[in-house]
Amino acid sequence: MSEETGNKRIAKNTAVLYVRMLVMMVISFFTARITLNALGVDDYGINNVVGGLVSMFSLLSGSLSSSTSRFMTFGLGQGDMDKLKRIFSTSINIHVVLAVVVVLAVETLGVWFLNHKMNIPADRLHAANWVLQCSVVVFAVGLLSVPYNSAIIAHEKMSAFAYMTIFDAVSRLLIVAGIYYYRGDRLILLAVLGMLQSLVRQAVYWLYCRRQFEECTYRAGHDAELTRSIFSFAGWNFIGSSSALMKDQGVNIVINLFAGPAVNAARGIAMQVNGIINQFTGNFMMALNPQITKSYAMGELQRMHQLIYQGTRLSYYLFMFLSIPVFFEIEAILQLWLGQVPEHTVLFARLVLVLSLSEIISGTLITAQLATGRIRNYQIVVGGLQMLNFPVSYVLLRAGCMPEVTLVVAIVISQVCLFARLWFLRSMIQLSARQFLHRVYFNVLGVTSLSLVPPLVCYLSLSRPVVRFVAVCGVSALASAATIYFVGCNRAERMQVQAYMVKIKNRFLKQ
Repeated sequence: MSEETGNKRIAKNTAVLYVRMLVMMVISFFTARITLNALGVDDYGINNVVGGLVSMFSLLSGSLSSSTSRFMTFGLGQGDMDKLKRIFSTSINIHVVLAVVVVLAVETLGVWFLNHKMNIPADRLHAANWVLQCSVVVFAVGLLSVPYNSAIIAHEKMSAFAYMTIFDAVSRLLIVAGIYYYRGDRLILLAVLGMLQSLVRQAVYWLYCRRQFEECTYRAGHDAELTRSIFSFAGWNFIGSSSALMKDQGVNIVINLFAGPAVNAARGIAMQVNGIINQFTGNFMMALNPQITKSYAMGELQRMHQLIYQGTRLSYYLFMFLSIPVFFEIEAILQLWLGQVPEHTVLFARLVLVLSLSEIISGTLITAQLATGRIRNYQIVVGGLQMLNFPVSYVLLRAGCMPEVTLVVAIVISQVCLFARLWFLRSMIQLSARQFLHRVYFNVLGVTSLSLVPPLVCYLSLSRPVVRFVAVCGVSALASAATIYFVGCNRAERMQVQAYMVKIKNRFLKQ
């Protein structure tokens, strides 16, 4: 694949995914508020933390999902259809076995932990158990869909995700509207309807893949060599997957033990705000990642390095552009959005945005590392560092620190992990750490620092909320765009932007 063709595909897939994101973002704002009002703060927190409890049992699934995606994308890059078919069928076998193991684990250890260890009000334990059981079904069905979703990503057919996202968003809005007018236990109804929606969504993915992709037809049999390869890759990647889950869901459960479901609700809302903004970056990365893996599979390391440099900066700037005004005006946004804002939510949201900016810098590096397949030493060190989130957060919360300290810990560790990744990738893909720091790290730090000053001045100098909100958003947009263009982009990139703007202008004049 030529560089120009690859870049066009990235741009096209990113555009499709942004349409998906915009629809979901608009509907998510409505569903979050209605859900919070319908359930109340405590039930909202229970739904968040119990669903996270199931994720604690998905340590193996996360590593196997990454492994499946990597093997399928790599095989597609090599153009070996027979190997692709064997990878798909082997992945189905592995995920069926894993689904059975996880369901058994949740039905034993998970049920015991929920009913005897978690901080759930006694009168809500019955509903919490319903949430747990429905979450198990959603998880198992999603696990069996991993090979199919990996095929869609490997083929870069992002329009499928776009259409299904519209279905997800609309059906979620209908579900939330239904529970709002329900007079029985709303938390139970939400869990059941969410489970049914998941079943329908995954059935559509299965049918789509079977009709569109030749390799997505299951063939019974056992490929011992391929199974060993996938498990070997997944085994070491298990460290990274488990550390990420311990950082998110593990810490969420620790917060529940020390602070209760109301603080889980605050953290859950903050994560949702971050997730809505993060979709801008996630859409771009979903379109970019297959190109990085395929470049490595074809031995095009120079193009791979270029994608890492440019992809990291662009994904960071996309998130930064939106997150700066949200960072300053999050209190007003939450008040307008939710009506009732749980305690701790504002500071949680601000710290989550900072954490996302820190982790975005590592996004393409993680993809590059997975593409090589040589991940043992890497995962031992980086995964081990990320594991520290759980014990350090536990110690600090036990010592009486505020719940927000868990995010401060995560930000510090994410920066340490970034430099560890650069150290390993020097030998894995000959990526120059010095070049990355010069062309990416210090570049984004400089742009961020300069972009923060004008909106900060507006935030501190204006007292009227409405005027301040409009001024901060407008000034932030102008300052960020100007700084990204003049400081964040090099000369060649500025010329590309100019050419693109001229193209848009010419099209507009022709109309």
